[in-house]
Amino acid sequence: MSEPSRFDRGHTDDLMTFLAASPSPYHAVANTAERLEKAGFRQVAETDAWDASSGGKYVVRGGAVIAWYVPEGAAPHTPFRIIGAHTDSPNLRVKPLPDSGAHGWRQVAVEIYGGPLLNSWLDRDLGLAGRLTLRDGSTRLVNIDRPLLRVPQLAIHLDRAVASEGLKLDKQRHLQPVWGLGDDVRDGDLIAFLEDENGLKRGEATGWDLMVHSVEPPAYLGRDRELVAGPRMDNLLSVHAATAALAAVSTGGDLPYIPVLAAFDHEENGSQSDTGADGPLLGGVLERSVFARGGSYEDRARAFAGTVCLSSDTGHAVHPNYAERHDPTHHPRVNGGPILKVNVNNRYATDGSGRSVFAAASERAGVPFQSFVSNNAMPCGTTIGPITAARHGIRTVDIGVAILSMHSARELCGADDPFLLANVLTAFLEG
Repeated sequence: MSEPSRFDRGHTDDLMTFLAASPSPYHAVANTAERLEKAGFRQVAETDAWDASSGGKYVVRGGAVIAWYVPEGAAPHTPFRIIGAHTDSPNLRVKPLPDSGAHGWRQVAVEIYGGPLLNSWLDRDLGLAGRLTLRDGSTRLVNIDRPLLRVPQLAIHLDRAVASEGLKLDKQRHLQPVWGLGDDVRDGDLIAFLEDENGLKRGEATGWDLMVHSVEPPAYLGRDRELVAGPRMDNLLSVHAATAALAAVSTGGDLPYIPVLAAFDHEENGSQSDTGADGPLLGGVLERSVFARGGSYEDRARAFAGTVCLSSDTGHAVHPNYAERHDPTHHPRVNGGPILKVNVNNRYATDGSGRSVFAAASERAGVPFQSFVSNNAMPCGTTIGPITAARHGIRTVDIGVAILSMHSARELCGADDPFLLANVLTAFLEG
C-alpha cells in the first residue's frame, strides 16, 4: 500500500464542492464572488466612479470576474501580481431554437462548444444549467441538477463497424440529447419548463445561455483515494485555487504588489469576447485602479512594466497507455506538484525569466514543480498566457496542474495537486 497523503485534504474537499456547484461559467463566477465577499471583498460596478479606497474589490461581467486587493498606502504605480484562469469548459450548449425531436422522441437541439471529447458525453445522465435573461434585463441562474437529458449511443448490433473502425460521431446528427417522449414537439417547451422550475411566469425569459453537464458528483478515486474524478477541472481547478490564494493574502499586512484574480470566459473558443482574455476587461480594470488612486498614464506604464501574471490552466499528465504521445524527457506526474509549461513557439508565454519567478514562488511555498513541453511531432495547445502577454505587455508565465482526460465530461487529477497549486499561487501573490 502506498503512503497516505502528507497534505490536508480540506482544500480538495472544498474544490469538489466548488466543481459540483459550478455547472456553468455563470455559476462559477457567482460562487467565486460569494467566497470573495466572505473574505471581505466588495463588488464595484463598471458604471460607477471608482474611488481610491484600499481593500478587496471585484467586478463581474457575465462569465468573468476580476478581483483585486489594494493594500493600505499603495502608490498609483504599484505593480500588479495577477493569476489568470478561465471559467468555461468544453460541452454541449443549447441552440436558440432548442425544441426538436423525431420518431416519438423529444430532443433538445445543442451546439458543440469548444473541443470536447464527444464520446465522453454519450450515455451519461445530464443536467441543464446556465442563465436566463428576463424581460426587464435581469438574469436568473438556473440549474437542473438531476438526470434530465441523455445522448444515447447507437447499439453495437446496429453499427458493427465500430469494433474495427472506431466510433465516428457526426456533430450535427449524433449529439442531440433526448429528454422525453411525444410526437407533438412544441416551440417553447424547454424554456417554459425552466421558467416553471424556477418560479418564473411563462414568457418572462426572453434570452438564454444554457449548457448540459454531468450530474455525477466529483469523487475520490483509487485504492488509497489518491485521485479525484470530476467535471470542469479544466479550468475551475485553477479558479478555485486562485480564489483561495487571493483571499489568503488579503488579510492585511504589507504587500509589495496589488494581487489580482482574472478569471475569463471563452478560453475554449479563442478568448475573443468582452469577457475573454483577448478582450478589454482586464486592461480596463487595472487602468481604472491606477487612475482611481490618482495615477497618470506614466504611473500606469510603470505599474504594467513591473507586473507579472501566472496564467494557470490544466496541462497533460503522462498517460500510462499513451506515453509515446509525450516528450520522452518530460513526463509530468499527478501529485508531483504544479507544472511549468514551455513552448518556444509561444504557444505558452513562459521564458527563462518567467521560470525564475515561478521557481522562486515554489521555493517559498516549499512545493516541488515539474516542467511540461510537447512532443516535437505533435502540435502544442495554448491558453490565455500568450494572449495576456501580447495584449497588455506584461510578463506572463504559463503553469497549471497535470491531469488526464482533459476536455472529457469527467476529468482526473491527483488529490494533492490542487492544494499544492494554491500554496504556490499564495506565495506568488505575496511576492
